[in-house]
Amino acid sequence: MDYNLIKKLVKIVEQSNVTEFSVQEGDLKIKISKNGKQQTINTVVAQPAAQQVQAPAVAPNQSEVKPQVNENQAAANPNHHEVCSPIVGTFYRAPSPDSEPYVKVGDTVSEGTVLCIVEAMKLMNEIESDVNGKIVKILVDNATPVEYNQPLFIIEKS
Repeated sequence: MDYNLIKKLVKIVEQSNVTEFSVQEGDLKIKISKNGKQQTINTVVAQPAAQQVQAPAVAPNQSEVKPQVNENQAAANPNHHEVCSPIVGTFYRAPSPDSEPYVKVGDTVSEGTVLCIVEAMKLMNEIESDVNGKIVKILVDNATPVEYNQPLFIIEKS
């Protein structure tokens, strides 16, 4: 099953009144369930030797997420917006090690501008800005692991 398809399924469930959804394709079974604001996604892959391997959760319970930044950092200024990681993975500021970073502090960005890449299971996921504004702070060092919903950037909305 394609990783982008899984992301689309998660979005569909998030935006609907459905509280639980499961699908099976061959040996891959995906179950997506949500309870109010908390959402869990479990992926179980059956191996040929009848051994089951539990993949890391794409979206852990909110109570398990511990952001590495002061939660009031963006709330202190109502004009500041946090861009958070939509997945667990490795944060990269540039498309390759010898390339310039996508953005730097002080850069002006618009909605849809690529800010970084989060690599998850060998897939490079571009993280885009969801607001227009100026990069105030980059909260994560290059090539470091990030958690689901961990703040990555603070953007001053324009």
